Amino acid sequence: MTTSSRSASVGQVAGLSRRDGAIQEIRRAIVLGTLVPGEKITEVGLASQLGVSRPTLREALNQLAREGLLVQEPYRGMRVAELSAGEHLDLAHTRHAVDMLAVDSILAVPDGQRMAALDEYWEEFAAVERDPDPLIRHEAHVAFHRGIWEASENQVLLRLWPVIEAHITIALAQDQAIRSDPNRALTQHHALMDALHSRDRDAVDRAFREHTIRSAEELLEIMAAQSTAVAV
Repeated sequence: MTTSSRSASVGQVAGLSRRDGAIQEIRRAIVLGTLVPGEKITEVGLASQLGVSRPTLREALNQLAREGLLVQEPYRGMRVAELSAGEHLDLAHTRHAVDMLAVDSILAVPDGQRMAALDEYWEEFAAVERDPDPLIRHEAHVAFHRGIWEASENQVLLRLWPVIEAHITIALAQDQAIRSDPNRALTQHHALMDALHSRDRDAVDRAFREHTIRSAEELLEIMAAQSTAVAV
């Protein structure tokens, strides 16, 4: 499939400011895999498809680069960010360690106040977990994981969140491009909440390992198998 045929599904901007609308549509294209990780951004074609001027598009691209979804390459323009196999695993192990730091803070409050805050984030996610719009599901998914950090009331974690969020989005985009299994994601998230409500730290640790580390390992196994098949 050519770049132009993939990008043809990027919708024109409406409703929001031209810049914000362009940011939303490009983010949607990355999440849905219309713009794939590693793909070079062609300003002329993308501006035309979005129905915005090139200066407006550049503003949008620069914002997405600051968020980490795009990468600026000297003399080569921008491309969609991507994660190597090693970076996928690094992200998974980092997320697991930091998520468990947040979990310890949540479980340390015996009155359940922090768990109640997390339940509110979970209810927002659960309300749209089967929404037909993949972008809505993605945003709710990411918001739920941010909610775990927010419920911990650890302000340093929240300052770190924007960096982690961009990496999560790219990782999910690559995952979406290779395997799309909403039911698997639902099962894992329900398992997370069941473990958290049990207040059994070992059970929570196992659930988070399955959700992050094992999921990344499975994705890399699929990628390696596909690469071998292509080589053969």
